[in-house]
Amino acid sequence: MSYADSYIAKLRQHVGNQELLVPGAQVLLLRGNQALFQRRTDSGEWEIPAGSAEPGQSFSQTAVSEVQEEIGLSIDPADLVAFASFSDPAEHRLVYPNGDVVHAFALCFVAERWQGSPNGSEEEVTEWAFYPLDNPPTPLRHSTQQVLKFYRNFVKTGAFQAF
Repeated sequence: MSYADSYIAKLRQHVGNQELLVPGAQVLLLRGNQALFQRRTDSGEWEIPAGSAEPGQSFSQTAVSEVQEEIGLSIDPADLVAFASFSDPAEHRLVYPNGDVVHAFALCFVAERWQGSPNGSEEEVTEWAFYPLDNPPTPLRHSTQQVLKFYRNFVKTGAFQAF
């Protein structure tokens, strides 16, 4: 689905750049000790696949659809493991280059299995690559830095991270 067809784009027609409260999902795709990162077309920052829920979608359905839309991979929802909830407005209030403001409430998932070969969406992704978790690409989007920190804590403690 293109941004122009999304629920958020339709809301933006009515509220402009005003801050929106938005549920969504972020997905850390692992291959060994490496993760798949993608470079955003709007800011040039690197991030993991992520996005906002559409009406009627669960967090896992959002995760599956965002990975498919942004990077062209298919994931079985059963292969998603939730490891964190991310909603702290001090950390997850996003201001986009066009001035749109979002306070995102995301469920963070990790997946180690998928089908297909990565191919970035030209609308959202300029390039993609696997990088070591301890040496991600730069410039790295702040929210992705936080998700990587949550994942390291999850691996160390086994406890779901809620922020």
